[in-house]
Amino acid sequence: MPPPSLAPPVAKLAAELLGQVDQLADPLVSLISGQIEIYRVESIVDRAELRASLIVNMNQILARLSGDQDAGFSAPRHIGRTRAVQDMPLPEVLRAYRLGFAFVWERLLAAARDSGQKSVDALLDTATTIWELADDFSLALTESYREAMSERMIAADRRRSGIISAILDGPTSGSLSAWEVAKLLDLPYEGTFLVLVAEVTGSHSSALPRLEDRLRQLDVGSAWRSRPQHEIGVLSLGRRDPAEVLASVEQVALGRVGASPVFHRLDGAARGLRLAQVSLETLSPGTTGIGRLDDDPHIDLLVRDRETTRRFVLRVLSGVLAAPDHERATQLATATAWIASRGSAVGASQLLYCHENTVRHRIRRLEEHLGGSLDDPRMLSDLTIALQAIRVFPEFGNQLGTSSPT
Repeated sequence: MPPPSLAPPVAKLAAELLGQVDQLADPLVSLISGQIEIYRVESIVDRAELRASLIVNMNQILARLSGDQDAGFSAPRHIGRTRAVQDMPLPEVLRAYRLGFAFVWERLLAAARDSGQKSVDALLDTATTIWELADDFSLALTESYREAMSERMIAADRRRSGIISAILDGPTSGSLSAWEVAKLLDLPYEGTFLVLVAEVTGSHSSALPRLEDRLRQLDVGSAWRSRPQHEIGVLSLGRRDPAEVLASVEQVALGRVGASPVFHRLDGAARGLRLAQVSLETLSPGTTGIGRLDDDPHIDLLVRDRETTRRFVLRVLSGVLAAPDHERATQLATATAWIASRGSAVGASQLLYCHENTVRHRIRRLEEHLGGSLDDPRMLSDLTIALQAIRVFPEFGNQLGTSSPT
């Protein structure tokens, strides 16, 4: 029996039209391909495939109108998924669907006129129900299309993430080369790059909201890998000044962001990631901003084995770190200024805003804590590297000198 909202004459017309679907398919194919340009491109939608899909959809529409309670929405759902896979624009797909429903309506109306005024009146009385059915079919198509596109986007993101891993995690047996990755990600192999590691904070789903839009406006290419706690990006800066790009990053950052030094070949991304991760850790938890490290060969040695670096700092600075807080901070600042001034008390005094004799007194006190003279090249080298380690890992400057250095 037809649904209560459809008069028996309408169900009869629909049932009769069901037997003519195969003949109706060709004029509908011509109508759609004639009015919608993309359907004329057979490399996208094969004409035979279009005809077959129209037959299936008309059968399901007319079956519902004839009272088939079991006729569901499998046809529009299938066509929605199919067109999504074919990268057809959704507005064009829906336009074709509207043309199809209008075509069926016109054939029903022509059949009703042939049958008599009673059938015409019945069809017009149920027009609202028929067009509600058109909305239901269009909704089923749209939902299926969007589900398929969402699945494709997730799959593409996973594939892209896997490709990015080939350069961020370093080469492994059978992995893609950096040159192959560049081609797949549409990034140059040589250029100006940096790596970002951004902390995902609180309930925020993104660490750097709307950043990709800003990067596109700057003509900066990027590729991203998401993790539960961090978002990792490889940025191709092109001709942009790194400072300008990082200023855009800082404007949208919701938490800590570590930035690597600039590098010039994509196979430097693995090193860039290590340095960006350490750069992030130089910032205090709960703060917002960008941390960066100098591109110094010593940095690679310091970050490669954090525990070894910690023990080295303890061995060199144990006496300094065991001092009271104020004296420890003063001696570390004096040592840093002394090295920056190449051993000049005058230069260090200008950096520290104190008298040069005060600097000399502090240096003598520092040498007592170090257990050696800064005229000793090895002592000076060890102190320089230890201070650099504290800049990379600030917490090392607060560890107690009584902790075991071994």
